[in-house]
Amino acid sequence: MARLPKLAVFDLDYTLWPFWVDTHVDPPFHKSSDGSVRDSRGQNIRLYPEVPKVLERLQDLGVPVAAASRTGEIEGANQLLELFDLVRYFAHREIYPGSKVTHFERLQQKTGVSFAQMIFFDDEKRNIVDVGKLGVLCIHIQNGMSLQTLAQGLETFANSQAGH
Repeated sequence: MARLPKLAVFDLDYTLWPFWVDTHVDPPFHKSSDGSVRDSRGQNIRLYPEVPKVLERLQDLGVPVAAASRTGEIEGANQLLELFDLVRYFAHREIYPGSKVTHFERLQQKTGVSFAQMIFFDDEKRNIVDVGKLGVLCIHIQNGMSLQTLAQGLETFANSQAGH
């Protein structure tokens, strides 16, 4: 069987959902009677369609999941993870402004997982560059997280491990 990462880390904005939580939507968020998630203006808020399946797949594979987000809207981001029922997938959450490098250093301390055993999905090139320097395999997300992106990422990870 292919080698799996010991930790899969996801950015939130434009990776799990198609907006910036601190600028494009208005917290606090709530679940309306029809089950949809809405912001304080009543605007409907959605994840990228395959995100729950992606997180479920990792859970099935036994790969722990963490969130790493630089948003200033910490409460709103956590609230959305809860309202979308995603909290159960995330073993760790590093959600606060600042360098993603700090997020990863803390994740390494908390989990004991080496950077080389992590995979990271993010839409922002600068984060990919910064975190990549630590030795984390980084996958640049173009149009939100999908099962295909996950499969390609895991394959790239397995191939990167083959030589070790």
